[in-house]
Amino acid sequence: MAQAILIGLLTGAVAVCFHLALDYGEVLRTRILDFAHRRPDGGSWMILGLALAGVMFSASLVVHFAPEASGSGIPHLKVVLQGRRPFRWLRVLVIKFVSTVVGVTGGLVLGRGGPSVHMGGAVGQGVANLWPGRHSDDRAILVAAGGGAGLAAAFNAPLAGLVFVLEELEWRFASLEFFTAALACLAADMVCRAVLGQYPTFHLAIAGTSPLSLLIAFVPLGMLSALLGGLFNRSLLSAQRLTLTSWPRLAWWLALASMVAIVGWRFPQLLGSGQDFVNGILEGQVLPLKAAGLFFLIRFVLTIGSSSSGAAGGLFIPILVLGALLGWGLGETIQMLFPSLNVDPKLFAVVGMAAYFTAVVHAPLTGIVLIIELTGNYTLILPLFIACFSALLVADWAGNLPLYEALLENDSRKDRFKRNA
Repeated sequence: MAQAILIGLLTGAVAVCFHLALDYGEVLRTRILDFAHRRPDGGSWMILGLALAGVMFSASLVVHFAPEASGSGIPHLKVVLQGRRPFRWLRVLVIKFVSTVVGVTGGLVLGRGGPSVHMGGAVGQGVANLWPGRHSDDRAILVAAGGGAGLAAAFNAPLAGLVFVLEELEWRFASLEFFTAALACLAADMVCRAVLGQYPTFHLAIAGTSPLSLLIAFVPLGMLSALLGGLFNRSLLSAQRLTLTSWPRLAWWLALASMVAIVGWRFPQLLGSGQDFVNGILEGQVLPLKAAGLFFLIRFVLTIGSSSSGAAGGLFIPILVLGALLGWGLGETIQMLFPSLNVDPKLFAVVGMAAYFTAVVHAPLTGIVLIIELTGNYTLILPLFIACFSALLVADWAGNLPLYEALLENDSRKDRFKRNA
């Protein structure tokens, strides 16, 4: 009990600092972009310089000091829990924090969810190492509990953190693992709520419960999420293999920075994690159907590029943004074809977040609970269940690998490539 509470408190403190640093980075980037747009003669070069500095510095930190801190870190955490790799917890904690903040400030499309899980696991490893008398099984339990606490603290979602531990990190459903993770998630969430407030991450402006006659419309949302989620996974794996075997690292960084600069000049709201962008949609911002399709394509490409750069950064929020755009587009289409249904695209946007997350990660319970806690809206439960399990069934039928399992295989392939080289 004492160790679980300590892990939760420390992880919550790290998550608060991480949250505030990322928020400041987003504000700093917005100010730089605003200043650049007032300088049409050299503003575009200023944005390119910001993007290039962000991607090169954040990725170089990882490459030279902690290669295991690249990306979200969840595949590395799974390998650690399987006992296949050591955990340089302090190095990962520091590099993960700095690299993600620098990358997001530079405009990379990365999130805080995966890094929070990875850093929470690092805190759990640190407590396990420094606490006397811990054997290997206990250490694994504390690392998994720290990972769940990281997710709970990242989104003020303690139940989602606990479910994520059970679905993704720790497959033993014994009472000890469950109790330890629950205490850590609760303590971490209390710290974040005390400092950052108790408001939900997303502010959903919908009235009432979805009518039962509309529930069937969420089946195609799940099916479409599964198809595009499989495309996302395959594209990400292909991009990572390309950077490993074909493209020089510097060339990839230059190409990515150029894409970020172009998008930053034309659509600056699409850079970074995208949380504020989604909040604008859910609060009633008008988004035409063509714009939703274009924004989905841009965010899709930038998410793949950012995650393949070698920098630290998560995929939770970027995946949710893609799901929101997909759901919004489908909701708008249904409203155009069947105006008598009086469809609210915001409802499809928020359900699309969970469906797309499920299609990519294959963790439906985490997706459902996460969206309920992110929005503070339990009335979404039926649409969420229908869309998420439709997405899971179609993804399994199509043979799509879960994202983190696929990344785990990719990491093994990287190790073999390095040994052969």
